[in-house]
Amino acid sequence: MSELNIGIMGAGNISKTYFELSPLFKGIRITAVADLNAEAAAKAGEDWQVKAMTPEGMLADPAIDIIVNLTIPAAHFEVSKAALEAGKHVYSEKPFVLSVEEGSQLAEIAAAKGLRVGSAPDTFLGGSHQQARALIDAGEIGHVHSATAHVMSPGMEHWHPNPDFFFLPGGGPILDLGPYYIANFVNLMGPVARVTALAGKASDERLITSEPRAGERIPVKTPTTIHALLQFASGAMVTLGASWDVHGHKHGNMEIYGSEGSLILPDPNFFGGEVEIAKRGGDLATVAPWDHPFGIPNQPHADGDKANYRAAGLADMARAIREGGDFLCDQSRALHVIDVMTSILRAGETGEWITLATTCRRPDAMGPDAARALLR
Repeated sequence: MSELNIGIMGAGNISKTYFELSPLFKGIRITAVADLNAEAAAKAGEDWQVKAMTPEGMLADPAIDIIVNLTIPAAHFEVSKAALEAGKHVYSEKPFVLSVEEGSQLAEIAAAKGLRVGSAPDTFLGGSHQQARALIDAGEIGHVHSATAHVMSPGMEHWHPNPDFFFLPGGGPILDLGPYYIANFVNLMGPVARVTALAGKASDERLITSEPRAGERIPVKTPTTIHALLQFASGAMVTLGASWDVHGHKHGNMEIYGSEGSLILPDPNFFGGEVEIAKRGGDLATVAPWDHPFGIPNQPHADGDKANYRAAGLADMARAIREGGDFLCDQSRALHVIDVMTSILRAGETGEWITLATTCRRPDAMGPDAARALLR
């Protein structure tokens, strides 16, 4: 089993990323795309020279080994369930599912059928975040006791062509952007034990300013500003702010505080960026970049080239399917992140501390050699 055939389920915006980046990795090959919108599937098939199919056709195709679930969050569970029942391994975009119960059902089906389930985000495998992991593991900042993270912006309706789902249950900044931050915290600090939060929204509707629907108003039915506290199993305390109601701020994306120093990390929505360190009694200084391949800029952006290696988690799962053993974006960690996020939202409604129902093992580090082994 040298190469696994990938079927993309969902031909929306994010599918372009998988089509563009999966060829970087060995062991996987996208061969088909499906969508409820036959025209969207046909266009993606033509653009990327793969077979366009119906969702039912993809589920029934014995040549497809892994289905990558790129449907809207509200459909993730049903689509992943159908794929597993059809005998396919599943890799889902984030959020993995929308409840612990849904994730537990998928785990039971996968175990019964001997299938693997994985989920984005895989950005915590990025060069910068793995370098921060290596510094923590080496004791460079001592015992990690606390951290902060902020992901705040004016929202999505100014750029996304169809932003409705971002503001409905299953959307919101915690479920949409929280996975990048929480998955990276789990990578750096291990599992979360309990959470509490305050949650609200600045308005009951949003004005779309992006084309083709500029001028249209859409309802807001999920919190768009959340201030959460997370206590980790290690005892570390984290403040997480997530909002689509903020028009400017100076908070850092992610900062880790230890008994002997601090680490300042770049945006965990990306794989690379600058890591800074301040040792006890010293000033902040940029850490010299190491040779991790997932930190090398490979895509142009308006504010400079960025490292983007999405599909690394998929390639790592395919490696585990071929060779056996664990992989870093597996369902236990994805489910724990879902538990953290849904518990934050529930705490935002009740004001209570919520003890999590799940835990997970801190994922192994992915150093430069392990990352290079996934690349063609």
